[in-house]
Amino acid sequence: MNEPHLADPPGVAPPPQDDAAVIERSWDEPERFGAVFDAHYAEIHRYVARRLGPHAADDVSAETFALAFRRRRRYDTSRGSARPWLYGIATNLISRYRRDEVRLLRAVGRLHPEAEPARGHEDEVTAKVSAQGVKRALAEAIATLPADQRDVLLLVALPGLSYDEVAQALDVPFGTVSSRLNRARKKLRKALGGTNPLLDEEETRR
Repeated sequence: MNEPHLADPPGVAPPPQDDAAVIERSWDEPERFGAVFDAHYAEIHRYVARRLGPHAADDVSAETFALAFRRRRRYDTSRGSARPWLYGIATNLISRYRRDEVRLLRAVGRLHPEAEPARGHEDEVTAKVSAQGVKRALAEAIATLPADQRDVLLLVALPGLSYDEVAQALDVPFGTVSSRLNRARKKLRKALGGTNPLLDEEETRR
């Protein structure tokens, strides 16, 4: 007689999905890749929408997972989570829309002080900033960053994505992430008159 299935107690989260195992199984059973889509599509879609606006988000997010599916045999199965890999694919696709992203950021920068800001990825970056004027100035400053520095800055701002994972996403060394981020922060600090709302807690304690 089979033992009854016991559900997780209330308030206990299910164990995280091992994306690597799912992707490896999908090599021979392609339908298994649907679990990766289900686990991460909403998050990737939000990221793209915040950088490019809602109109491009559906197409770019769909293409992200289509490319991931086609490249699944190249996935490094030593990495349990596919989040950095998916963010990297999405960021590469976003590069086709650089002008749209800069246009969105500059539109935020031109908003009237009493206007409601457009929902963009800059909202994640400026979460610690309460003054609307600083938000607008920050959006303008981000728009002037070189694309590689802007990618690092906006990926680092994502909840739960470590510097190591950002390096994985962009396929660059850890030191490159740090140097690009430092250059971006210096430029933002200068643009904001010496104020840097992007300091992490470690820097703030110095």
